[in-house]
Amino acid sequence: MALTRMDNIGIIVADLDTVVAFFTALGMELEGKAVIEGEWAASLVGLDYQSVDVAMMRTPDGHGRVELASYRTPEAVPGVPRDAGANTLGIRRIMFTVEDIHADIARLKEHGAELMGEVVRYEDSYLLCYLRGPEGIMVALAQELG
Repeated sequence: MALTRMDNIGIIVADLDTVVAFFTALGMELEGKAVIEGEWAASLVGLDYQSVDVAMMRTPDGHGRVELASYRTPEAVPGVPRDAGANTLGIRRIMFTVEDIHADIARLKEHGAELMGEVVRYEDSYLLCYLRGPEGIMVALAQELG
């Protein structure tokens, strides 16, 4: 098999600092920030030119990463059409395992998150919930039981 791991998930955002603060409150660590621009970067994603502020967030165990990108040029495109380019806003959801789902919900609400439904129990295995964070980013939380 050629696949060795999933490196990261990319999310295009408008307000990078707000989204970094949200993921930091969730428990992720800011690995670094950079401006990515030039022909090499644009040709990678199929654009003529790009200038992008990027923040790489890492899970505490070091195995998961979320790359947050805010386009300076060209402008980010709202919506998610089938043929969306690399500078299109949005992602459906990312799920994280947490130790205390209720404490995490309370902390994330301080950063603008809203519970989308209810905290539900899946058999004797998990407590689960979906939250909508800044810019409509959906995260799911799972707390293992027992």
